[in-house]
Amino acid sequence: MHPNTYIPRIIDRRLDELLSDLPAISLEGPRAVGKTETALRRARTVHRLDDDQQLELVLGDPSRLITGDPPVLIDEWQRYPTSWDLVRRHVDDRTKTSKFILTGSAAPSERPTHSGAGRIVTLRMHPLSLSERSLATPTVSLNELLSGERPQLTGACNVTLADYGTEIARSGFPGIRPFNPILRTDLLDSYLERVTDYDLNETNTGIRDRRALRRWLAAYGAATATATSFATVRNAAAEGSYEPPSQPTAAAYRRTLEQLWLIEELPAWLPTRNRLRRLASAPKHHLADPALALRCLGIDKSGLLEGQTTNHALPRDGTLLGAMFESLVALSVRVYAQAIRTRVYHLRTHGGEHEIDLIVERGDGRIVALEVKLSATIKDHDVRHLTWLNERLGDELLDAAIITTGKEAYRRRDGIGVIPAALLTA
Repeated sequence: MHPNTYIPRIIDRRLDELLSDLPAISLEGPRAVGKTETALRRARTVHRLDDDQQLELVLGDPSRLITGDPPVLIDEWQRYPTSWDLVRRHVDDRTKTSKFILTGSAAPSERPTHSGAGRIVTLRMHPLSLSERSLATPTVSLNELLSGERPQLTGACNVTLADYGTEIARSGFPGIRPFNPILRTDLLDSYLERVTDYDLNETNTGIRDRRALRRWLAAYGAATATATSFATVRNAAAEGSYEPPSQPTAAAYRRTLEQLWLIEELPAWLPTRNRLRRLASAPKHHLADPALALRCLGIDKSGLLEGQTTNHALPRDGTLLGAMFESLVALSVRVYAQAIRTRVYHLRTHGGEHEIDLIVERGDGRIVALEVKLSATIKDHDVRHLTWLNERLGDELLDAAIITTGKEAYRRRDGIGVIPAALLTA
């Protein structure tokens, strides 16, 4: 991307804070998420290890990586895993001073000899959140919701359900978004081919059947925003005359796609200090960007909005559009939560009687609960799970809200917030 087209990121501020005080930052996330562009705006010396010529120079003289005017950027460091240990040892040597930014699109096949804990701080970079896409001017702060003050909710937007459908299909990858729908489809298809072919080789997993991997990935995409068991996903990966992958093979697929940062599951919230019991521990399934799930399924924006379904036999409450909207909101809330140093989970009771899509937890264990609804209007029935949680947690529940496709932010008479997705930010 041309420097003039750089989209400011919420992670920028935290990255600058860390870089001013710490010697080394690792910025990781899926390919094309914007790591390199973000790092280049801060680096004065750049080593791009995805360039074979530069990689060859480094192989001949590894010390090149830790020299130069700081901050020093080591881009795609996993192509030369020794770079991690070189930076760590340089940081350990108190007689030397420098600043390093490491970026990576895959966990390396050769693990570093040391984790870098206490020396290299890792930040996960996500695709663009809704507030970073400038659909509307955000008026509701997640940080304020976490204050416990139950702030007044105001603001309005003109973002429609069709607009959210467009954003789901358009993706949050900065370099893909500017193109027309046909080219974006081609680019996303090429993206999936690259990461399940070329990038897969870098992980050195030994996976040979790339078509079977893509079938499993499509089944996983069909399970977006559900806590479906991995056995069910594995069985759903069988198409036509194909047999489902074996359990060890499916587990290898999952590990590999996590290494490539394509899978980002939402863990279950399992508190230890309150009266909640019988909570399920299974994670919710999400790909790094819901647009990737759509492309794996061969569905475009029109098909999504028209209610097109998949051929995968997977249990789901609601529509595929609802699941993809929830995934888009989950992606956005992760970005906001990271900026304010909080964590995101989901909650579900064992029998499925109660389920809350997003739990944002402060360091003291107190939370904000968010339900995601593919609706512009909210009725009493829609807030029943939040009401149930409030009755059990009391003051430990700092705030509760429904994230909608509506136009205005407000509080209901029962105190539960109603927030259009485009109006929420960090």
